[in-house]
Amino acid sequence: MNDVLPDIPRLYTALAEWLACIVYISVLKKRPCGWKLITFAGGFLIVQFGYMVMTKDLPIAFWIPTMLVAIGMMFFLIYISSDITVLEAGYLSIRAFVAAELVASFEWQVYNFYFAGAKSDVVYELFLLSFIFGLSFLLIRLLEKRHIPEEGRLNIRHRELWSTVVIGLAVFGISNLSFVTSRTPFSGEYAQDILNIRTLVDLGGFSILFAYHIQLNGFRLRHELEAVQNILQNQYIQYQQSKESIDIINYKYHDLKNQIIALRAEEDADKRNEYLTMMENEIKFYEAQFKTGNHVLDTVLASKNIYCIKNSITLTCVADGTMLNGIDIIDICTIFGNALDNAIEYEQQIKEEDKRLIHVSVFAQKGFLMIRFENYFEGELKLEGDLPVTTKENSYYHGYGLKSIRYAVQKYGGVVNVDQKDNWFELKILIPKLV
Repeated sequence: MNDVLPDIPRLYTALAEWLACIVYISVLKKRPCGWKLITFAGGFLIVQFGYMVMTKDLPIAFWIPTMLVAIGMMFFLIYISSDITVLEAGYLSIRAFVAAELVASFEWQVYNFYFAGAKSDVVYELFLLSFIFGLSFLLIRLLEKRHIPEEGRLNIRHRELWSTVVIGLAVFGISNLSFVTSRTPFSGEYAQDILNIRTLVDLGGFSILFAYHIQLNGFRLRHELEAVQNILQNQYIQYQQSKESIDIINYKYHDLKNQIIALRAEEDADKRNEYLTMMENEIKFYEAQFKTGNHVLDTVLASKNIYCIKNSITLTCVADGTMLNGIDIIDICTIFGNALDNAIEYEQQIKEEDKRLIHVSVFAQKGFLMIRFENYFEGELKLEGDLPVTTKENSYYHGYGLKSIRYAVQKYGGVVNVDQKDNWFELKILIPKLV
């Protein structure tokens, strides 16, 4: 090279990598909080500084292993500090590393433009460092916060992680190629050329990763929307099928009841009375037992109650169904169908049948419509965002039932809340009273 080009000070690199991690940690759900997080992160910065100082004079052959260890340290900091999966931590570590490379390269390029070949004042140098690092990472945080889900879950899979790793490696390799050799079509020979190449490649890499992240976010949102729409449609289809089935059952119920009356008018025998009594008790299971004042709610409750009876679950309801008359049929099916399905699914896991209890309430409270679902609950309720932590093997599809309830409720300006009181799980829905 014709120009002498000092590389980025290693303490600057360590600081950039640490700040990049902090940016992503700040928009995620934390594991340690408050002073614990501050103490841990501050201590980790000292470790990163120490690591960079100790590896300063290693031969060029150790350059790649050194960078891999640095990325591993970033992964450790993000994973320990945030409530995310290993795949999500790996994905964010690569993005944080590329962001750190970009900011550090940009700051060093600006520094060399103004102070190359001249002895700079330490105060000016630190001011430039603080200004560029502070402004750059603040901008990155503002960009990232808009595209990170509120619950902090990215649902990254192996394919998306490895795609990010490949992009990150390509960006790092090309941006630093000139520091290894100038004899390639992608290398520069002069100091300013090398700085330009590194900064522009890092900027392009960060932009590609950011665009890929937005695309993944779009896929996730579309998948979630499709899943919720399927749940809405399935609940409505279940309602239609249940309505037809219950109508047929009720017709059969009245037919059998008339037959029993006719049989009783004939000569009685003890065995016949016993048989008729047994028939009468059995067909009571198929009578629509809920009369709330809303035929849609009655149908949903009746169909779910038949399933509960078959599975030794006690379903009770105290509801003024007339308060739901302003709510669309599909939304009633969505709210009550999904809430009861979730409660029934949990109660089936309870071994003691006398504890399999579900209660539904619909009533007015201070000018609001209150819908409350309660079911017997063992253990401690843990929330992931505002949703209960799933016990299902495939957590990728977790929470769509509750999300569909929330979407339906929000149409009427309502809110959804989950809570635990002693051994009862509560799902409460509050909607401004409908006129």
